[in-house]
Amino acid sequence: MAKETGRKMIAQHKKARHDYLILDTYECGLVLTGTEVKSLRMGRASLVDGFVQIDNHEAWLHNVHVPEYTQGTWTNHSARRKRKLLMHRMEIDKLESKAQESGHTIVPLALYFKDGRAKVEIALAKGKKEYDKRQTLREKQDRRETDRAISAVRRKQRA
Repeated sequence: MAKETGRKMIAQHKKARHDYLILDTYECGLVLTGTEVKSLRMGRASLVDGFVQIDNHEAWLHNVHVPEYTQGTWTNHSARRKRKLLMHRMEIDKLESKAQESGHTIVPLALYFKDGRAKVEIALAKGKKEYDKRQTLREKQDRRETDRAISAVRRKQRA
């Protein structure tokens, strides 16, 4: 069997970038069972309710939904079990100290295969207020309008 290369996206938590101000991102490995890997290879997962908690200097991913493998037997996994993250000790300590500050949390942003290995991108984030979310949407809309105007001018110049 040929070795897998590249990055294959499984799931993204797009709303996290809207709800949180992303301060720092990390790429982590995951400790998974065989049926979880097979289910992920089918491209099925949800990061919507997921969060990371640090217990006894170990990082754990909670509430990420990886559905049971359909051809699995009694060895099948539970869909929302907590999964251990594989990170360097210094990264865990740094995350732990920053996450204890008020308003900070650790959320998963993406779940993907990188060179055949399951990885999760997590982020140290700070919750946005409602007015911050509106401000972000307004900036995004202004950027779109500017891009449209520039492209319209370029189209007229070509014609």
